[in-house]
Amino acid sequence: MKKVAFYTLGCKLNFSETSTIARGFQSDGYERVDFAEHADMYVINTCSVTENADKRFKSIVKQALKINPKAFIAAIGCYAQLKPEELAEVNGVDLVLGATEKFKIADYVNDLTKNDFGEVHSCEIEEVDFYVGSYAIGDRTRAFLKVQDGCDYKCTFCTIPLARGISRSDTLENVLNNAKEISEKGIKEIVLTGVNIGDFGKGEFGNKKHEHTFLDLVEALDRVEGIHRLRISSIEPNLLKNETIEFVSNSDSFVPHFHIPLQSGSDEILGQMRRRYKSDLYVDRVSKIKNKMPHACIGVDVIVGFPGESDAHFMETYHFLNELDISYLHVFTYSERNNTPAASMNDVVPQNVRNKRSKMLRGLSVKKRRGFYESQLGSTRMVLFEGENKNGYIHGFTENYVKIKHPWNPELVNTLHRVILTEIDVDGLVRFEFVESKITV
Repeated sequence: MKKVAFYTLGCKLNFSETSTIARGFQSDGYERVDFAEHADMYVINTCSVTENADKRFKSIVKQALKINPKAFIAAIGCYAQLKPEELAEVNGVDLVLGATEKFKIADYVNDLTKNDFGEVHSCEIEEVDFYVGSYAIGDRTRAFLKVQDGCDYKCTFCTIPLARGISRSDTLENVLNNAKEISEKGIKEIVLTGVNIGDFGKGEFGNKKHEHTFLDLVEALDRVEGIHRLRISSIEPNLLKNETIEFVSNSDSFVPHFHIPLQSGSDEILGQMRRRYKSDLYVDRVSKIKNKMPHACIGVDVIVGFPGESDAHFMETYHFLNELDISYLHVFTYSERNNTPAASMNDVVPQNVRNKRSKMLRGLSVKKRRGFYESQLGSTRMVLFEGENKNGYIHGFTENYVKIKHPWNPELVNTLHRVILTEIDVDGLVRFEFVESKITV
């Protein structure tokens, strides 16, 4: 039996697609092994959101060839669509597949004999107009369920529309079927993922109309039996509607956790980025959530060092976030991406200034997370325990995304318990006491 291993860079969406592609290999008779093990074929699912993700590709290829110098190496994903020839020139790479071709990888794999040169199969991104449903299971106590792909937004810093094509959605029926499959495997939590999931419904049946809305999706998933938790991943503030917030606040399945990209607290910079909202709308979204769910966790994406971002612009962002009732930040240092309007903009921010601003916001994130955790002490929450033994401890997350720790106990893996949050330890994680001594689910 041939062995195949996978390495995934980037987002939850990539993980869901890797898992689906891997199941296809297993159906064809391959044995899936860990990437650190000897395999006949290594598949690397690439990302191109940040410069760092691009650079990591070469080192991952070297890692695979060090384990098995004769291994067949295939590259798929966003970077493979954007720069296929560049990946094909990396020493040891045998096959590069673009956005459409990656789901038909078996059609391009020969007898796994290494090629003299990297073979490229990559279509024009305008031709990427069909949808492939995916979900990730097996590696975690939660599953990433893909509901949407591509993006019609034209943010000046972003390569995703160039790498994944137009916005298009899975059918509501197929999403529900995948959710049922996941729940039947004993997985307790499903995380909805996509490029722009708030745009769900567009392109559902091959046209640009919205057959369903994101709220339709949320309401339908809430009715699926056997799902204990549903979590919304990143959703654009202009697409997070009051009706959705209201529904989540009353749902037994959807958890009070939102991750909402901001990118900048300066309206001037938001305009340069071509974002579809201003800061006041973002404030309104946060206020609506906290009004309905005071215990809700709210995460924020923010970019520092965008061209033209002055010290005043940055401090506007810093103070905006500092005063906002949010729980943590994901901070991205702007990096120039080919074929994006921002790459040719004037007033480039020096790298050392970008790094300094990033450090300041990361420090603010630590403060915000600590403040949120402190606000939750003494409250009763439901914790889902994860499956990994980390230095003698098991970790888990409450429904509102407080990370907890407890001495390792394998019987706790993938179980839900009601607990009282008691204290924050030196690692910034929360300790607790069980409300019930027995496993609840």
